Amino acid sequence: MTIISPSLLSADFVNLETDIVALNQADNIWFHLDIMDGHFVPNLTFGAPIVKRISNVATRPLDAHFMVTNPEFHLELMKDIKLHNFTFHFEATNNPVALIRKAKQFFPSVGISIKPKTNLNELSDEILKEIDLLLVMSVEPGFGGQSFIEATWEKLKEIQNVKSQNNYQFMVQVDGGVSDKNSQKLIEYGAQNLVAGSYVFKTGRDHLIDRINSLR
Repeated sequence: MTIISPSLLSADFVNLETDIVALNQADNIWFHLDIMDGHFVPNLTFGAPIVKRISNVATRPLDAHFMVTNPEFHLELMKDIKLHNFTFHFEATNNPVALIRKAKQFFPSVGISIKPKTNLNELSDEILKEIDLLLVMSVEPGFGGQSFIEATWEKLKEIQNVKSQNNYQFMVQVDGGVSDKNSQKLIEYGAQNLVAGSYVFKTGRDHLIDRINSLR
């Protein structure tokens, strides 16, 4: 079953624990944590203290997406927190393979993310063999509620071909503008994990599970 990763950036932060407890009832979900530093992207969200508190409430895997200029620093901050997946941006480090290998010492899954304008061929064979997850941004990182970038379809087709030709085992995750209008096509194009924020949360807490299920 496709994993749905509700982005807590779109949750009710005044009642965040209540939203998390409600989502704990859903099957095959990850809690997606958008961690932004105000430098790599022009927005600032939350850091290690909030993630630690979330980890004490969530009973589903935590999926942290680091939109930061110094992912190595954030790895040190987060290495003792119960994260399932640690994703950092390819564009943010000069030695992604070393960072992937270090992160694997602490987390079950390690991913790398690419911005919409980053070409897949910029990722080396070594990177694609090492990662557990490839996060394809279908909007520019930094803000929720953006529209899906149509060029994502071609990138997903390319990823499908590259995975098939090389027997890569990484999971494909898509983040940005995901809704019931495009989720089935995303799955057909090889997405195994869909991040959705605005779509999941915009109709209120009573409808969270239904919104998640509608994406499958």
